[in-house]
Amino acid sequence: MEGKGALSAVAKQISIYIPDDFAGKRIDKALALLCPEYSRSSIQKWLRDGLVLLDDEVPRQRDRVIGGEQVEVAVPEAPAKDWLPEPIELDLRYQDQHLMVINKPAGLVVHPGAGNADGTMLNALLFVDAKLAVLPRAGIVHRLDKDTSGLLVVARSNVARNRLIEQLSNHSLKRGYLALVCGVVISGGTVDEPIGRDRHDRRRMTVTERGKPAVTHYRIAQRFRAHTLLRVQLDTGRTHQIRVHMKYLGFPLLGDPVYGGRLRIPARTTSRLREELQGFRRQALHANELALEHPVTGESLHWKQPPPADMLRLIEALDEDFRQHHG
Repeated sequence: MEGKGALSAVAKQISIYIPDDFAGKRIDKALALLCPEYSRSSIQKWLRDGLVLLDDEVPRQRDRVIGGEQVEVAVPEAPAKDWLPEPIELDLRYQDQHLMVINKPAGLVVHPGAGNADGTMLNALLFVDAKLAVLPRAGIVHRLDKDTSGLLVVARSNVARNRLIEQLSNHSLKRGYLALVCGVVISGGTVDEPIGRDRHDRRRMTVTERGKPAVTHYRIAQRFRAHTLLRVQLDTGRTHQIRVHMKYLGFPLLGDPVYGGRLRIPARTTSRLREELQGFRRQALHANELALEHPVTGESLHWKQPPPADMLRLIEALDEDFRQHHG
């Protein structure tokens, strides 16, 4: 979740509306069709464990749907016993006996989920420090989306974990982002709009009155001919928050495969920029700043991390293109 806040007891919460043409299907079969990334046996177990609500009631797996119902699924985390240490390289920016700060690369999943028990940052953390296995979620207190890069803090003790979660809750733990968006933003501002699961496509989030409160502050760092580099701060940590709020404003993140729409290349663009735009296949979002109070010593700590090479090349190409057209 860029900017996901303190984690709940489940890996994720899914909201689904049952299509009308599913009328008569068993609930377990309907969910297996609507959630193909999860096995039917997993879904049946969640039904038995009471992790599924059908219009606010706990259904049996043999119950049949009529179409139009709302389903809420609390997808559990991968069991801790399945978490194995893996020698995945981590870019550690800071560590002491209570916490670590990591510069996560784009492409690395933060936490295991159902059907995804390895190859994650958590597995890498266990390789660095096996004692993290005794902490909930191996000390991870907030996340970034798989293809968002940047800074994350991880607790190494229960005291640190509890106090970092408290800082997330009261917004004293500050997270700053750089976001490249499509379109020329005129001025900075704040988006205060609730975010929830898209009722028509459960893979997407959207601004909806049924959602949870979400507040995003943004200001302009640099304008280009057809794009803008923004500095973004979060008051909340909803799934895909920056990506959804920027889409809501009409300025989707460049390269975003879910919310970005079709790639548009400005007229008379430089060949370098054209190549960079066509080759950038992820959302142009980077968590570049992290500030917090050390959970044990009380010291004020602050880290900055420049964007990775692919995003830097894109920014440089946008700047070169802008200068060529504006002298």
